[in-house]
Amino acid sequence: MAAVISQDQHVFMNVKQVAEYLHLNEKKIYSLVNEERIPATKITGKWLFPRELVDRWMLDSAHGGLMTNRLVIAGSDDPLLYRLIMNFAQETGAHALISYSPTGTRLGLDLLQANRIDACGIHWGPNQESNTRHPALLRQYPQFRQWVLIRLFRREQGLMVNRTLGELRPDTKTLLEGNHRWAMRQSGAGAQRFLLEVLSQHSVNIEQLNSVCTALSEREAAASIAMDQADAAPGARAAAQEYGLDFIPFGWESFDLALPRNIWFRRLFQDLINRLRSADCQAMGERLGGYDLSEAGELVWGDE
Repeated sequence: MAAVISQDQHVFMNVKQVAEYLHLNEKKIYSLVNEERIPATKITGKWLFPRELVDRWMLDSAHGGLMTNRLVIAGSDDPLLYRLIMNFAQETGAHALISYSPTGTRLGLDLLQANRIDACGIHWGPNQESNTRHPALLRQYPQFRQWVLIRLFRREQGLMVNRTLGELRPDTKTLLEGNHRWAMRQSGAGAQRFLLEVLSQHSVNIEQLNSVCTALSEREAAASIAMDQADAAPGARAAAQEYGLDFIPFGWESFDLALPRNIWFRRLFQDLINRLRSADCQAMGERLGGYDLSEAGELVWGDE
């Protein structure tokens, strides 16, 4: 006689079993799978759900859930945010995991959609257009209705150049049309989008630039110039300041964090915002240059 295995003994559940376990209909389970919101794996065409991970997912979905001792941020690179998070992590020690992994805007949002991170830094165009561009970017992702946008700061964006070019003070057209060595950013990075817009304004095609390398973060782009591997790259004034480079400004942009609403209420995230608003952070921003923290921590989109 075959042994009867109770639901409690299932290590992996199928769609019907996980629907019964969560008291949802099967259509809703498939919707959660398609949105990559529930832990699942597909084997020989069938979806299976590890019960242990489903339990952890449920706990983490609740306010004050299992992972409240973690704050993992990815997305766009920024020197001030990096310093702020590193100081926060050092002071917190082993009591919580606080980390920052610059991946570029697009990859960061992909990771946020896949529930791999807690928040994503984004910058996607000039400051005066960010209140429309940033929400439009988020709406391209299935989970956007669960997300909010928090303003961290405004920062000055432009071109980082070596000292030789800086002393020549070329106009933009001359700089873009010269045979200078360019450190490009990867596709999906906010800085690369910025560069493409500058090129478009001056009727220059990106293929006309002498691209010598691809930098996967803003600080890597600055380092490539400092190490004489490139002459110019798109970036923020703060990154140029860090590496002793000259800077050609083009205007200001908003730097925001996209995150799920439940993360917004976490103690660690609120602690981060309080640090961002502190006098110490303001002084750090002034030393780096090119920051405006007057809107730090404000909710700019997603309060529905």
